Amino acid sequence: MNLSLAIPAFVREHALMMTHQLLSFILAFVLCASALCQSSVGLANQPNVVIVMTDDQGYPEISAHGNPILQTPNLDALSKQSLRLVDFHVAPMCAPTRGQLLTGLDAARNGCINVSSGRALLRPELPTIADLFTASGYRTGVFGKWHLGANYPFRPQDRGFEQSVWFPSSHIGSVPDTWGNDYFDDTYVCNGKPKTYEGYCTDIFFDEAMTFMKRAAKSGKPFLSYIAPNTPHGPLKPKDKDRLAVQKVLKSTQFNSMNPKLKNQLANYLGMVRNIDTNMGRLNDFLNREGLRKNTIVIFLTDNGSTHGPRYFNAGMRGGKTELWDGGHRVPCFISWPDGKLTAARDIDGLTQVQDILPTLVNLCDLKSTARFSGTDLTQILRGNASVPEDRSLIINYSRMPNFVNYPTPFAQSIMTRDQAAVLWKNWRLLEDRELYNLESDPLQQTNVIAKHPDVVDKMRETLYSWWAEVGPTANEPQRIVIGSPHENPSRLTACEWLDVFIDQQGQVRGGQQKSGYWLLEVAQEGDYEFELRRWPKEANLPLNEAMPNGTGTALPIDSASIYLSNHHHLSIGEKRPYGFEGLTKKVKPGDTSVIFTAKLKRGPLALHTWFRGKDTILSAYYVYVRRK
Repeated sequence: MNLSLAIPAFVREHALMMTHQLLSFILAFVLCASALCQSSVGLANQPNVVIVMTDDQGYPEISAHGNPILQTPNLDALSKQSLRLVDFHVAPMCAPTRGQLLTGLDAARNGCINVSSGRALLRPELPTIADLFTASGYRTGVFGKWHLGANYPFRPQDRGFEQSVWFPSSHIGSVPDTWGNDYFDDTYVCNGKPKTYEGYCTDIFFDEAMTFMKRAAKSGKPFLSYIAPNTPHGPLKPKDKDRLAVQKVLKSTQFNSMNPKLKNQLANYLGMVRNIDTNMGRLNDFLNREGLRKNTIVIFLTDNGSTHGPRYFNAGMRGGKTELWDGGHRVPCFISWPDGKLTAARDIDGLTQVQDILPTLVNLCDLKSTARFSGTDLTQILRGNASVPEDRSLIINYSRMPNFVNYPTPFAQSIMTRDQAAVLWKNWRLLEDRELYNLESDPLQQTNVIAKHPDVVDKMRETLYSWWAEVGPTANEPQRIVIGSPHENPSRLTACEWLDVFIDQQGQVRGGQQKSGYWLLEVAQEGDYEFELRRWPKEANLPLNEAMPNGTGTALPIDSASIYLSNHHHLSIGEKRPYGFEGLTKKVKPGDTSVIFTAKLKRGPLALHTWFRGKDTILSAYYVYVRRK
């Protein structure tokens, strides 16, 4: 008997329809699962990335580069395993280099042109390395020095990093840093909240990075781990065992003629580098132990030239940090990826720069990105299929420190100009559009030959002038801290962001340096705002006109505080002020730790000015806590 004929037609049709739906569902499930599986496999095959950028360690501070005092066995081993970019350049100062690494754009384009003075903030609209890696399924973390803004929207968590353990500004002990941090048992910012750690700063940052990498690997996702130790930046505070190890070497008779003060400084400075080397060994052991090393791209570089090299050993270069001679910006760059089908370890000649790293990683890691970069993708060079173009030119430009400015001025040194730049082409170096050096015949850059080579100068000037015509109109646009946002309320403003005035060291606050500056802000939401003016940060909890309890620092006879807010660039005489206040000036009583003003603000741009006054005293508040009520 034909069973199908025994079943009513409508039943057979319904059953057939259900079967088709079931088969379609199963097929869709299988395809989806397959896609997810393939996606997971794709992510698993993408390499991990570890970038280590040290702070103020120059090209000379590696024993493989001939250092006569320091031994760096772990960095030497990494160098031997790596592709070595031997003519690799960064900015001569910390923050501009970091901005260039994170965006692949030169400083004049990304907004971070200085180390402080309101000029060390990345343009908020730019995607960062963390944004690009996150968008492609990576876990991302940063550990150590950030130096690209301590307020919204400039913090690591605002710029794409999932995990962050960091401190703000240029060094531990800067004005925005937790008061009293001294490299040991410090308080850092962990995912937006202060957290106190036990141990030495560099050890902690590597520990936190390895914890993050282990967790990411267990999740089945690749990771980007950016490790940025604050060492060997000053103040020079090494671990005792590292200092003693360097001191032992310096007792050798070959250093008998060295100045004792320099010996002491080098014991501290090189002791900190010795600790970095130890941690690089720990990192390598960790990656091998976890089975991660073969498919992990490890990149090591430093952020500017040496701070001590010119005084004891400079690896055949002239200059150091903040200078345009090669010693100020030529630094080591090692790239290692055992499973990456790169060429065998070797030196790679030709001009390369820190802006090249991000576009290269986008290619090597197969990231989804339409971002545009100033740097060049070096992938084919690393694979041995091409060479660095012989005719390549690089431009290095950054704004200078406003050390001689005690108040805001439109002519501050921190304004970037075209003629501050260095142009690099082949062996030629055109510095500040007035000095020309040929490294082939003059590696120490001692003989200015600009009058002898007009054709070379014309070519290099053409590069410089066309570049400046493109970037100059926006190079000095200041970036604004956002207040009243749900992402950060209250906000803690510090003198580090005074526009074009330099106060960035806690020692300057202790000493009561009498400088005045203002903040450029953006009000996120209309409402009532409270401004709490302080000389000392809240965690210090000291009266405005007193010194530190242990007698250090300078007491200031502050007897009044004033505030002025403006949403105008200029106010004409007699023009009505845009905001009303609960007192423009208030008296300071003995024992007052702060003075509070309130104002109703509208959305939009704002300039915040503050003053403390007393006998022979006038300065701006080093700290202002802003809260939208």
